[in-house]
Amino acid sequence: MHVSDAADVELDANQIGARPVTLYEGPVESVLDGTLGTLEPATRLYGRVWTSGPQVVVRYYEAKPPDGDTVPICAVARLGDGQLRKRPESKPGTAIIEFSNASVFVVDSFR
Repeated sequence: MHVSDAADVELDANQIGARPVTLYEGPVESVLDGTLGTLEPATRLYGRVWTSGPQVVVRYYEAKPPDGDTVPICAVARLGDGQLRKRPESKPGTAIIEFSNASVFVVDSFR
């Protein structure tokens, strides 16, 4: 896996295909829709959601392939044009966003 590798991801494994989707501050389990470096589709990504700013922030720290061992990663979820922007009706500790999917990008080598 290399910095800038990217794939599509369902942000919350429990809300696949939901529109809009509500993300909660804290741990998150996401699901890869495509290949990310050596990680195949259906790999679970584990990380954290932050909801305090105008856009939700999702960072990932480990991945669990369907038939493999957990591996450390350093990746972030992104969408263009402010599409991870929270809706105004989002309550504290939550982020209501338009889509359940985004792109995930490897941003650094795991240290």
